[in-house]
Amino acid sequence: MKAVAYIEPMKVEVQDIEYPGLELKDGPGVNPANVGRQCPHGVILRCVSTNICGSDQHMVRGRTTAPPGLILGHEITGEVVEVGRDVEFIKQGDLVSVPFNIACGRCRMCKEGHTGVCLNVNPDRPGSAYGYVDMGGWQGGQAEYVMVPYADWNLLPFPDRDQAMEKILDLTMLSDIFPTGYHGCVSAGVGTGSTVYVAGAGPVGLAAAASAQLLGASVVIVGDMNADRLAHARSFGCETVDLTQSGALPDKIEQIVGEPVVDAAVDAVGFEARGHGKDAGEAPATVLNSIMEITRAAGKLGIPGLYVTGDPGGVDAAAQEGSLSIRIGLGWAKSHSFTTGQCPVMRYHRQLMNAILRDKVQIAKAVNATTISIDEAPQGYAQFDSGVAEKFVIDPHGLVKA
Repeated sequence: MKAVAYIEPMKVEVQDIEYPGLELKDGPGVNPANVGRQCPHGVILRCVSTNICGSDQHMVRGRTTAPPGLILGHEITGEVVEVGRDVEFIKQGDLVSVPFNIACGRCRMCKEGHTGVCLNVNPDRPGSAYGYVDMGGWQGGQAEYVMVPYADWNLLPFPDRDQAMEKILDLTMLSDIFPTGYHGCVSAGVGTGSTVYVAGAGPVGLAAAASAQLLGASVVIVGDMNADRLAHARSFGCETVDLTQSGALPDKIEQIVGEPVVDAAVDAVGFEARGHGKDAGEAPATVLNSIMEITRAAGKLGIPGLYVTGDPGGVDAAAQEGSLSIRIGLGWAKSHSFTTGQCPVMRYHRQLMNAILRDKVQIAKAVNATTISIDEAPQGYAQFDSGVAEKFVIDPHGLVKA
């Protein structure tokens, strides 16, 4: 079958690889302790849609320790074509959303709802994801088929296949960026009448902006340096701040909401942040420090943007191990609350599915979903890296309507 593999910085290619089975086999990035792991609790999916994520782009830029040959892809929606012996409730033919978090459903973290830090799927540390560096080695879903373990626990079946296929470009966002953006807003305390600042107008930032609107925010402000992405944010009702322009961020916030602070802020950028200003270079703590500056006293910060423990391209030795110069004193003085880490997708995906199916939100429009074939994946990665205001959805089998 075809699959998208990371080769080296700024290069991916479509390869022919072995069809998956209900066993975790050795390969690039597979933890030795996971090799041979049997998965009778798993299923094989035919991938209906599988998206390119900004987190994938970090690896493709060479900003992680991802090994050559790693099969990419953690945003998966598919049809069940094979069911393992121990699967009881998921059936062949089900059309399902796959949370990007791989979780066992049995450990303390899973039972407490912290599925982003499952204790049993990654021998290195808590938490796992498909096709991602240091996450245990579960094969990615930017492929024609993929194996999903613990299927009864992990998978979200859509109630009506025909209805789901009509809205598949919206529903494909349930695997990651819609719940992730929503989680950023919920953990930042967004509610009715809130004023909200979202740092970053990439797909997760746009998903967070749409989520803030869904949660009842009165004003959603999106900050970025990319004019096309800011224009897209304005297309669905957001205010915007162009961070290439001179002037302090609190002053720009005050021009919009009447005071230099907001109720809630979301970091949808992560560790490749740049300083503010037209010619600013990379400054990985910029977003964290700026959202502390503009969030009101006793406010909350949602931080779904990715931060890593290993960054070969970091600006200095500290950044290369994920140590950043954060103004924790400012956050302490303002009694801020911080929430970081992988979004626990299962906490939100059923509710967000219902919002999509009942036309309460148009998330595909908000992130400008664009369908490409699996053979076009390398071009999709290149275009995404150039900063286009699009969310690329790979359609491996030609099943997604134009």
